[in-house]
Amino acid sequence: MTNSGLFERTHILVGDSGLEKLQNSHILIAGLGGVGSYAAEALVRAGIGRLTLIDSDAVAPSNINRQLLATNDTVGRQKVEVMGERLNSINPECQLHLHDLFITPETIPTILDKAEPDWVVDAIDSLNCKVSLIIESQIRDIKVASSMGAGSKLNPAMLQVGDLFDSTICPLARTVRQRLRRRNGQRGVVAVWSLEPPMPHKPPEATSQGRPRAVNGTISYMPALFGLTLAGEVLRRVLAES
Repeated sequence: MTNSGLFERTHILVGDSGLEKLQNSHILIAGLGGVGSYAAEALVRAGIGRLTLIDSDAVAPSNINRQLLATNDTVGRQKVEVMGERLNSINPECQLHLHDLFITPETIPTILDKAEPDWVVDAIDSLNCKVSLIIESQIRDIKVASSMGAGSKLNPAMLQVGDLFDSTICPLARTVRQRLRRRNGQRGVVAVWSLEPPMPHKPPEATSQGRPRAVNGTISYMPALFGLTLAGEVLRRVLAES
């Protein structure tokens, strides 16, 4: 890794072998919203050598309150393009594979077969896609870190990290667990969730792709904390590998 200035402080913590492990790792991030955008940047700043980023959305004005890549200047642009430019400006040596693609259960096997990542960071909202991504990753022995519900929450002290099957309180996590069990999903998924009971949300609204979705209230820091925590857990596990 030649960008010694960027990783000087990281090197103090992890040494040559740690930087090499990060450089040799390939992480796939599904979804570049409030959670995924912060996770992606944290991984690049830490020295991950290869990232595959997948998202089909354009930046909307309603994203600005919580998404790293959303500003008045980027509204209307595709998220993967904006994220790619930002990450390239941080570490041009990171190999970026950008896919402006709407993830569906049908496309997930092909995506994983082509990418062959070491880790999948799941930062998508669609239940069917989330569950299918976890199942297909487990079939291929790809490690998964998954975000549960960051919306409708205010208390950062209530965040939890652990096995998805040990999660409690979070309604999204409960539904994901139930669907995984029905499809013979296994333990071992690193999850971030909150013990804070969610606040009420607006009724489901139609979207340009997929089924109508409930609209949750969000605050600036909660999705960021979920994304940074997911990135931190993945990085710690990469560094711990022999």
